[in-house]
Amino acid sequence: MFDWRDYGKGIIAFDAGYVRPILAAIHMIVDEGRVAFIDTGSNDSLPNVLAALDRLGLGRDAVDYVILTHIHLDHAGGAGALMREFPNAKLVVHPRGSRHMAEPSKLVAGVTAVYGKEYVESVYGDILPIPAERIIDAHEGLTLQLGGRELLMIDTPGHAKHHICIIDRQAGAIFTGDMFGLSYREFDVDGRQFILPTTSPTQFDPAEMRASVDRLMSYQPSAMYLTHYAQVTDLPAKAADLHRRLDRHVAIAEAHAGDGEARHVHTKQALSDYVLAELRSHGCQLPEASILDILATDLELNVQGLTWWLDNRA
Repeated sequence: MFDWRDYGKGIIAFDAGYVRPILAAIHMIVDEGRVAFIDTGSNDSLPNVLAALDRLGLGRDAVDYVILTHIHLDHAGGAGALMREFPNAKLVVHPRGSRHMAEPSKLVAGVTAVYGKEYVESVYGDILPIPAERIIDAHEGLTLQLGGRELLMIDTPGHAKHHICIIDRQAGAIFTGDMFGLSYREFDVDGRQFILPTTSPTQFDPAEMRASVDRLMSYQPSAMYLTHYAQVTDLPAKAADLHRRLDRHVAIAEAHAGDGEARHVHTKQALSDYVLAELRSHGCQLPEASILDILATDLELNVQGLTWWLDNRA
């Protein structure tokens, strides 16, 4: 059985089956027999999604919403496949993202420019379009009714301009996509969780990210639910760590801004050294090679996002 975490209060996280185990979670909210899925992984997630419904004794017609925190393909690549299976469902996505889910060719082209055609085809396959009439634009303040609870959509730029977070006041929970960083379970030490900002290209903005993290904390949630990966708690300390590590990411990028053709290599080496030191301070005893393997894609994308920001600010 794939990774399955039932947190109570109608909230479940399970493995999306994306690239490697416990890299990406799909969150499932269940209330009075009605279901919302938050983020979708890739097309490969569909068997796990259907198995999750079966495990709870729910049919495909129980799904009211598929909600995307943003349209990066590790969060949205499987949306078309899921929507094809759930006849009653509406797709909920930031207004900046809705047109790309209805006609995904530009989205796929952008991802291909970052990862390469072969990688995109092997990991994501065909990105299926979704009929525009089945898409709800998640404007700031949109409230959805799911069974007996309300889900509030808020605009949270910083990681991407098409990013939303979902507030579930009944559960004291926020579903944060990538806005509250990454927290991989391999780095847990004696129940303590490690958190890291994600500064991926091409719309990273550190000031907006700081403001969005503070806004999330203003709701005083008891838990955040991250796509990478699942529930995190002890939130005041996590928010402080995110701010501190974000500031260090930015400082590293600025320190190497004038390095010319070596800028990317120097920035990545300095960022890798910093994250390794932070994990050792956290108490992580994994071999350095294992840590760098787990974080390989994230470190590369963080450097790309930082250098994009340097080149495009002001």
